[in-house]
Amino acid sequence: MTEGQFLDCKKIRKRVINKVKVITKKLEPTRVQLDIEVGEDIVKKKFNDVYEQIGKEAKVPGFRPGTAPRDVLEKHHKRLADEEVIKHLIPDVYKDSVDKEKINAVDLPAISDVRLENNTLSFKATVEIVPDFEVKDYKKLKLKYKKVSVAQDEIEKTLKELKGLHRIENIDDKFARGLGYLSAEALRSAIERQLFLQKENDQRYKMQDELIKQLTVKVDVVIPRALINRRLEELANSAKLQMLRGGATKEQVQLKEETLKKELFPDAEEQVKTFLVMQEIAKKENIPHDDNMSQRVVELLLREADWVYE
Repeated sequence: MTEGQFLDCKKIRKRVINKVKVITKKLEPTRVQLDIEVGEDIVKKKFNDVYEQIGKEAKVPGFRPGTAPRDVLEKHHKRLADEEVIKHLIPDVYKDSVDKEKINAVDLPAISDVRLENNTLSFKATVEIVPDFEVKDYKKLKLKYKKVSVAQDEIEKTLKELKGLHRIENIDDKFARGLGYLSAEALRSAIERQLFLQKENDQRYKMQDELIKQLTVKVDVVIPRALINRRLEELANSAKLQMLRGGATKEQVQLKEETLKKELFPDAEEQVKTFLVMQEIAKKENIPHDDNMSQRVVELLLREADWVYE
């Protein structure tokens, strides 16, 4: 399907926002183009501001700073004034248009076809977006909870490792007191409790992972490449830092970089999808979009899940 054919089957929205005309075209599921035209009143006002500033700062032959009339300034500094008007208006108008059109942009726009003629400014802005998608049936997900227990041989294994670490034969009350426990039996109980908590935490993380997999596999969304690339860079930088800390040279890390990114791409894609799904649920449930958003969504899903005990 060509881009022209794609556009024919999509809605093209046209709005006038505070004397700014905006036509929004969806080029792809994750890319939109805004055709923006800034009205004469806005452009004239910006030119007035720009020429006022130019008059204060620019040198004009035969005039003291701040005394040159507008027509003289236009004759000597029109190109500079045009550049300043474009430089200041485009970012402000673009941001306002994106906000008013409720476009969820995920990257900086590509600006093209800039024209400033007869006190009218027009330009195109193409930007990646998060496409609309829906998350359904995210409550009552099935979760299996297996009863946690600690076997005696697991305790014995830990005690054996403790003996080897301290180079001792027998763990008695004296040794236990040296570690801050009242007796050898108290030490044994503490080890059992620590192993239990570790197993419980491991199971909790496994259940969370299972919950997220059940959730995301049902969601069909095209993920913006800009978001994937951003996450991929973060994961690759973290992996490279670990390599350097592990003794690898900068040259070795550089040689491994492309391979790392290929290996990490599926993780980056899955993590971005998970975040977008969490964000969508947060909107539905009025959960604040802050650093704890994903954890609050997970807590909600766990509360609402259909637990099966084994």
